[in-house]
This record gives sequence, C-alpha cells and structure tokens, in this order.
Amino acid sequence: MSKQEVILCEELESSLTTAIGNCPHDKLFILTDEHTHRLCLPQLSNIPTLKEATEIIIGAEDIHKNLETLASVWQALSEKGATRHSLLINLGGGMVTDLGGFAASTFKRGIAYINIPTTLLAMVDASVGGKTGINFNGLKNEIGVFAPAASVLLETEFLRSLDAHNFFSGYAEMLKHGLISTPEHLAELLAFDTDKIDYAALKSMVGRSVQVKEDIVEQDPLEHGIRKALNLGHTVGHAFESLALAEGHPVLHGYAVAWGIVCELYLSYIKVGFPKDKMRQTIQFVKENYGGFAFNCKQHDQLYELMKHDKKNTAGVINFTLLKEVGDICLNQTADKDTIFEMFDFYRECMGV
Repeated sequence: MSKQEVILCEELESSLTTAIGNCPHDKLFILTDEHTHRLCLPQLSNIPTLKEATEIIIGAEDIHKNLETLASVWQALSEKGATRHSLLINLGGGMVTDLGGFAASTFKRGIAYINIPTTLLAMVDASVGGKTGINFNGLKNEIGVFAPAASVLLETEFLRSLDAHNFFSGYAEMLKHGLISTPEHLAELLAFDTDKIDYAALKSMVGRSVQVKEDIVEQDPLEHGIRKALNLGHTVGHAFESLALAEGHPVLHGYAVAWGIVCELYLSYIKVGFPKDKMRQTIQFVKENYGGFAFNCKQHDQLYELMKHDKKNTAGVINFTLLKEVGDICLNQTADKDTIFEMFDFYRECMGV
C-alpha cells in the first residue's frame, strides 16, 4: 500500500495547491456535506486551483454513511464526467473522508483523492491511515477497502469553529494514542485545559497524535499485526455505537470509543495487569468529559452479539487490544462471555449508568 503524505499546514492554500499539482488530473471534484458546504468551503473560495472544481454535496452525520449515499456520489461523478484520471477532494469530517475515500477508490477501479479533514476526529484518526468505508447492515464500517489518500492536509484553524461535542469526539482518539504511546504523552492529554483551549498547543498535540498513528500504520498498513493497537477501545466502542444506531439515537464515534476505553482498560487490569491508578485516572477523565452510555443488563447479550461482528475477530472469537502498561500493547487478547459481562457490570457501576 502506498504511503500517503500527511501535512500539518502552515498555510492551507499553498499546501493544497502543491498537493493538487502533485496529482495530474483531467477533472477536479470536491465532496462536502451540508455542514462543510456552509462552514468550510467558503474558506477555500479564493484558492485559484479550486475555481474549476465541481462540488458534490451529501447529507451530514453518520446516518448518511451508507450505500445509498455512496451510490449518489458514484452517480454524480459519472454524470459530471469523471474519468479514471480525475481527482476528488474530500472536505469534511470522518464520515466524508471515509465515504469519499471509498467512493474514489472504487470509481472506475480507483481515482486519486485528497483529504482535508475539518474535525478533530478526522484529523487524528479517520482521514489518516488509508482506511475507507461505509456502515452496512447496522454495523460500523462493515464495507470498505484500504486505499490511502494521495495527501492529507491538516488545517487546525478549522477546529476553532468546532462545538464541544465534536471536540471531545476527536479527543478520545488522541487519548487512545496517548495510552498506546508513552506515559508523558498520556499525562499531557489528561492535563490539557479543555475549557480554555490553547489552539497553538492543540496544533502541536494533533501533530504528535497523528505521528503515533502514522508510525504504526507504516509498520503494518493492512492490519495484520501492530496496527491492531489502534483498535484500543474500539471492540466495545463499535458495539456501543451500533446499539445506539439501532435504537435510533446515534452517538458520536469518539464518545463510543471513550466509553469503550473504560471497558477495555478494565479488561487490561484484570487480564494483563494494567496499573489500577492509571485506569482510574483515565476513567475519571472520561466520566467528567463524556458522561456515560446508558444500557441495562438485559442488553448485555445484544452488545455481545454486536462485538462478535468486529473485523479483528477470528472464527467467532472476540479479540481485544489490551495494555499491560501505557505503551505496552497486548494484541489478540480474548475474554469469555462471563468476563465480558463482568466488564459491562463494571462499566455501568463506575460510570453511574
């Protein structure tokens, strides 16, 4: 898999002009959702290289990350004259970069694309690493391919307009990166003043967070080994996300991951000896900033069944990424049904739901 270029922008216009110049193309398209069409595209309106771009607008939020929306993007590309030599720019959050990347990588067997993530979650996670996809059959990211963007341009000025919920959604993935890297990185994240955000400091933290992911992806682009470290919190988190979607009250991905981290740090504590004080410290941060996901013991079986669909599983056995210590990663860990239900009980008790 080819390596994508990730650029922490000092000046978006020059970075984007260079990135587009590095992708020879016959037609240029830009994919936005209803939010980024209104809030972000105007910030690019004076860039000369975008004057000829054809815009494709899709619905906002994860509810539109589906086959119907994907088909509408394919149809728009086809009707507006895209060829296999065309270029697609994805301007938006993780939903746009995931779906847009998948649309690009499958249209006419693959056209080049550039990601310009506009949310914290997309900057530190969704747009980086080459994973693309859509939700299907009630399951998160069930259909997709590994297909890296030609370039990912990180313009942190977009984050100034982010609401608190979307800020914390992205911050959960940064917290995960801290847990799988170094105690110093984690301590910085837990101590960051999220009430009065220092955007200069946040920019450098975004750079550090992306570097953690990039280093891992470079070692294992197709997730056969160490890349599974990036799934900390996701085995349970995706189940929470899918349950919320099924019940008609979707939750933001990062919130589900934060709650999943609570569960999987508890598993790490009981199975491989993760330090109790660090578990408690991280759980307290999640509890204070993310609240809790409410479910009852009658839904344990439903959550368990959803976890059995996780893409890391082998032959129906649920796999977890656990930690012995911050940065000491244990891949392909398993737990029986009783232990998983005990984990759910711990979560409900400690989070007060």
